[in-house]
Amino acid sequence: MSHKRPEFSGAEGEDINESPAKKKRSLDMYRAFAPKEQELLKTYGNMESRIRKVLNTMYEKLTNSLSQDNISKKIKYLQNRLLTLKIKSSLDPIYIGLFGSTGAGKSSLFNAIIDQQFFLPVSGNQACTSCIVQVSSSQSKNYEAKIHLLSLQEWKEELKNLVELVQKAREEEEEEEEEEEEEDDVGEAVQKLRALYGRDAETRSYEDLLRAKPLVNIPALNCIPLRGAQAKELSDKLDPYIRSQSNKDEEEPALDEEKAKMRLWPLIKYVEVTIPKSDMIPEGVVFMDIPGTGDYNSKRDEMWKESINKCSVIWVISDIERVLGDKVHEVLLTQSIKAYQGGMCSDIALVVTKSDKLELEEYRRERKEKNKPVETEHDAILERNTIVKGKKSDGMKKKLRRILPSDSEILNKADLVYTVSAKEYWREKYITKEESEIPKLREYIRKICLKEKEKLLMDYVAEAFSIVLLAKNFSSTGDMDHCQQSGLEDFVKDKIGALEKEIEKCFAQLEPPLNEGVKKARLSHQDAFSRLLTRDTGYRGFHRILKAVCQKNGVYASRNVARIDLNGALAQPIYDKIDPMFANIFRIQKGTRASLKPCLDMFKDSMQEKIGEVVKKRQVTSDHCKLNFFTGETNHILRTIEKEILKKMAIYASLSLSIQSDLKPYYEEAAKIHGLRSCQRMQNTLRESIEKKTEDGMFETAKKEMNRQLQELKDYIVTKLQTDISSIFQFALPHQEKLTEKLPDLQNECQEIERIHKTLQGK
Repeated sequence: MSHKRPEFSGAEGEDINESPAKKKRSLDMYRAFAPKEQELLKTYGNMESRIRKVLNTMYEKLTNSLSQDNISKKIKYLQNRLLTLKIKSSLDPIYIGLFGSTGAGKSSLFNAIIDQQFFLPVSGNQACTSCIVQVSSSQSKNYEAKIHLLSLQEWKEELKNLVELVQKAREEEEEEEEEEEEEDDVGEAVQKLRALYGRDAETRSYEDLLRAKPLVNIPALNCIPLRGAQAKELSDKLDPYIRSQSNKDEEEPALDEEKAKMRLWPLIKYVEVTIPKSDMIPEGVVFMDIPGTGDYNSKRDEMWKESINKCSVIWVISDIERVLGDKVHEVLLTQSIKAYQGGMCSDIALVVTKSDKLELEEYRRERKEKNKPVETEHDAILERNTIVKGKKSDGMKKKLRRILPSDSEILNKADLVYTVSAKEYWREKYITKEESEIPKLREYIRKICLKEKEKLLMDYVAEAFSIVLLAKNFSSTGDMDHCQQSGLEDFVKDKIGALEKEIEKCFAQLEPPLNEGVKKARLSHQDAFSRLLTRDTGYRGFHRILKAVCQKNGVYASRNVARIDLNGALAQPIYDKIDPMFANIFRIQKGTRASLKPCLDMFKDSMQEKIGEVVKKRQVTSDHCKLNFFTGETNHILRTIEKEILKKMAIYASLSLSIQSDLKPYYEEAAKIHGLRSCQRMQNTLRESIEKKTEDGMFETAKKEMNRQLQELKDYIVTKLQTDISSIFQFALPHQEKLTEKLPDLQNECQEIERIHKTLQGK
């Protein structure tokens, strides 16, 4: 969609009476955009503002001129629609997830994007807490934050798990008569207990700790508000909460206020940060710093999954050394692709950080291109960036092609990989700001915002225009009996029936790959178990991981170990088979006849074609108004359905959730095992249970659950259309019922909205 400024005159254009203060506020709203983009957005803003004012005037006229005690259902419907639309949000939040492990450079990257070098604390010698940090701009002049803490009940659950983990480790060390270094989750559990209850807290019982008074006062409201007039002021206040102060384990209560804050890190659930209107972040964009592996605490891990699934865009963050070495980013990419399949995500990119980290002599020795010398760090960094981009982009496309149709938009993106350097953005020692690619990421964000703003404005104006047609319809004295004669209601009924059959055919395409996947899963389930939950080099330390997997119903998240999801691994053979077809059916941008969206588009097109035929048969202006209202409302219903389809994409996760539900009793049974050879006994319990449930039809049950949810989605679409279009007929085709009220004169308001609608349609 091209971003050409609409040409129009009148109230929806430049406001000649606009005060200097209002003009300044208007420019402030779009200060993150380039001048031409600002001009376009201001035009959109003026149009939207005029629409809202007109809708408000219509609502007030209706409310003030008619008795509210005796108004008909039709007028009440019109009032409710006006009220809903005039207060409707003009821009849904655009969530951009920064998805990466601790130390990947997420905070440094974000600081560079907002042009505040030391705003969010960055992970250095001290690790940052693994909670989710959410950052957005606001109308406030201050920098603000809310530190959300676990509730009392959530902390009790966490405390019980921490104590069990530590006590179990101690018992096993005593049995083996050998101490083990506490570098894993046990070590982190000890640090959390000591932070709140002091030295040797790990030796105390759960009941004892519940009765004990923490070394720091915990706020009763479970939320700590922070505020600063400047970025540094808030950053200084935020720092003690964001960083995990694991070495602060004094026995005595923390008398110093700053030290007391440092002890609260185990209780932090998530952090919300808002900054004033920014030159760098468009209004409506929400950045989410998402830890790469999830969290051992159930509530935080649930938030972790929810955060990923609501992101419109996911940036997988990995530094240049890790992206060339270990495979952590590959795991994160796989997780992001699942979100792309089953969530709100419509775009993924790999952002490679710390691209300035390069030893020139070492790079010269290792580079393959010997004929073309590299003279400077500048040339070496840019050359390596080009190589990394090519290699990683090819790898991402290979992954995506396995699950997406070949013409998917994401596969044809110019940039799937960005190589950035926050350090060079600030110092420009080896490369320029532009070459650091921070400005390129800002442009990426602006394009997403512009596209979303334009789409939402088009939908908003179309809905407002539909309300205008409804008002004109009520004012009309024309008769619509010939519409009944033309069979419009019967036509719609038949088309909804035809749509239902098309959706059934669409979903039926999943049946063959589902069946193939179930067969594959039945044959490979023990391989999945062995790959995740067995070890060739002994069981020291692993028994704790296995115990945690059982306690968490097959899903183990930790900052120290890659995320383990046994349920997902067991379901993976089915996902491998259905992924391409599933992606094609639910693709958002464009589709083939095999997709769900084109089924809805075909229904819409058939409605418009039929309306056109009815209009041609009788050239009556009032009829046109009623029929156009019918078309507009039908389109609005379909847009609502498309949004709901995105929200109902938990269908994708139904396979692994069904398997988890089937195995839950056995996870609980295995979690109770302790004593001699407990690790092997837990493994045997799980292995035998998976074998038994496989024979009992566990994978077939998962398939049935996905089909059940698909059926529910189809029923929702059909019922929504039947119910809402039936209501439209009541208003557009009034039959014998006549309005008892005389509507106020809304002609001027209707003309203004029609003019704006026509302008936008002709853009």
